[in-house]
Amino acid sequence: MNDPNRPPVTGYPAAAPPNPNGYGGYGSSAQPPPPGTAYPYAAPPPSSTTYYNNNPYYQQPIPYAVQRATFLRRIIAIAIAAMVITGTFVFIVWLILRPRLPEFRVDSLSVSNLNLSNSLISANWDLRFTVRNPNKKLTLYYDDVAAAVFYDSASLSDTTVPPFFQDKRAETAQKASFATSGSYVENRAFDGMNKERARSSAIGFDVRMVARVRFKAGSWRARRRFIRVYCKDLSVGVGPNKSSGNLLGGPRQCRVGL
Repeated sequence: MNDPNRPPVTGYPAAAPPNPNGYGGYGSSAQPPPPGTAYPYAAPPPSSTTYYNNNPYYQQPIPYAVQRATFLRRIIAIAIAAMVITGTFVFIVWLILRPRLPEFRVDSLSVSNLNLSNSLISANWDLRFTVRNPNKKLTLYYDDVAAAVFYDSASLSDTTVPPFFQDKRAETAQKASFATSGSYVENRAFDGMNKERARSSAIGFDVRMVARVRFKAGSWRARRRFIRVYCKDLSVGVGPNKSSGNLLGGPRQCRVGL
């Protein structure tokens, strides 16, 4: 007896479902690949090294340049460290020794044989001054001392002072002699001396000194320093009819700087 729910028999095999590997089913004419055949897969993304090597806008670092940059960084670091160490050492030495500049004082200044005529000057100056070392732990060596007499900015005469030594907290009296005969003086300075002489019976001279000084504490020695001394407005009483005179107003303290 026939089952009405059973499909009719056609005499042909049913079509096989499609093969997921790409070749046909039972009735397909495509042959399966031989054993051992590999199936293609999607290529992985390129690595960063491959990407940068193939990128025309990317330049690989040159080993020599990298080494040079490292060397320069080390040199800069060493230089900075040396500066810091040196600065620290100098600061500690300064705290221990507390170096101070010497003090200069003009005790007397006299003028003789002064003659002003036709923009020419002839005169002799005798200067006496005192140098004081205010340091408690440092001795001072004055290797070279050059001195000059000025009026305003015009140099009238110059000389040198013999070298000398100063112990701690010591005072040393020194003298310097200047002379000039028939030296030319610029008109502004020549007229200024004559006017001042006629108005106040005095002329204000300036004395300037430059000294090369060594600071020493035991075996420690600092490098030589040049100090500059300015003694301004040293008024010497020389009237219009006089050729000699002395310092007015007593001793004068000078300004000292490096």
